[in-house]
Amino acid sequence: MPDEPIGRTRILLVDDHDLIRKGLRHAFERDPNFEVVGEAGAAGDGVRQAAALRPDVVIMDLRLPDGSGLTATRELRKAHPTMGIVVLTMYAGDDQLFGALEAGASAFVPKSAPADDVVAAARHAAATPNAFTAADLAEAMKRRLEPSGPQLSPREGQVLKLLADGMSVAGIAKQLYVSESTAKTHISKLYEKLGAGNRAQALMTALRLGLLEAPDSPRF
Repeated sequence: MPDEPIGRTRILLVDDHDLIRKGLRHAFERDPNFEVVGEAGAAGDGVRQAAALRPDVVIMDLRLPDGSGLTATRELRKAHPTMGIVVLTMYAGDDQLFGALEAGASAFVPKSAPADDVVAAARHAAATPNAFTAADLAEAMKRRLEPSGPQLSPREGQVLKLLADGMSVAGIAKQLYVSESTAKTHISKLYEKLGAGNRAQALMTALRLGLLEAPDSPRF
């Protein structure tokens, strides 16, 4: 009888869909470096099996019938600091990605990805369980770091401050050395960016967004 491969990565599959578990099992069993040691269809069972079987990597679905895969991931990370955890989800948005990162997952893979991507993520998770990876991580970080509020031009910022000082259209035009028509255009564009219909709304929105400092005695 031939010897079993030595040093195989032991995998636990946690997903409530039989077809997905079977597909993943097939993908892992094609690679002699992996061995599927268990399957679970619920979060609680997955956590219990992880404690009993001590797999190298857990493939954890995000949505399970008895709770969140993220909650289970946090439990696993706390109980097993060196265990690899790959979060697998049908809903691969930024919130889910960063949720997986914050829960302590090793990798994040959408279910729309090829099975080989899950195998690659498991390989990463086994080698570096505490280093997070995801195909869209760089773009997701960029989206998170970009300001989400309205971006005012330098001139619109000046107009906003002058409106907060209580200046009239004529006063703003004189202060900026432009015509009243141009001043009205700047004010109109500012209102549009802030989603405001008048000065009071514009100033209240700007205060809420941190575009203005709250005055000691409001003039609006």
